[in-house]
Amino acid sequence: MTTTVPLSLERLAKRGDHDDLRLRLGAYSHTCDSYYLVIDESPTAARSLGASLARLLEQWRDQVDELKGTGGIAYLPYDFSDQCTAWLRVTSTDGRDAEVHAGWSLVEGWSVTPSNYVAEAPEITDFKPLPDALIRCSLDDLSQCIAVNVEAHEASQH
Repeated sequence: MTTTVPLSLERLAKRGDHDDLRLRLGAYSHTCDSYYLVIDESPTAARSLGASLARLLEQWRDQVDELKGTGGIAYLPYDFSDQCTAWLRVTSTDGRDAEVHAGWSLVEGWSVTPSNYVAEAPEITDFKPLPDALIRCSLDDLSQCIAVNVEAHEASQH
């Protein structure tokens, strides 16, 4: 399965740590931490970094799929820090095509549960988009791209 959407969240190291993940969105690249993914102790949390990343991305895909047909906005977290969080804002006006923008919120990483972040996503009211971190694609292609990322992390659940 191939996809033309330039989006990925990849591991740079095998263990949960700092600066061990990289988000790519078009020409934009951001190195971030898996720390909050690894310390997530909620009932929905996975027990390995690969499984935690797969769980996070499955939630991304679910939210993107909810936009199909109706449109709307979804926030997908990718970096959890002590004083802020980084999110992808997916906007669809027609339920078919999307604009995906990377940016930041002052919602603290410790207040978001990575394995079940959907409960906190509506609190993202202060999203600040980054000027050059934007792609446009179809929701179908975006969902397929995320599914490819899920499969990659499920295969590396060590």
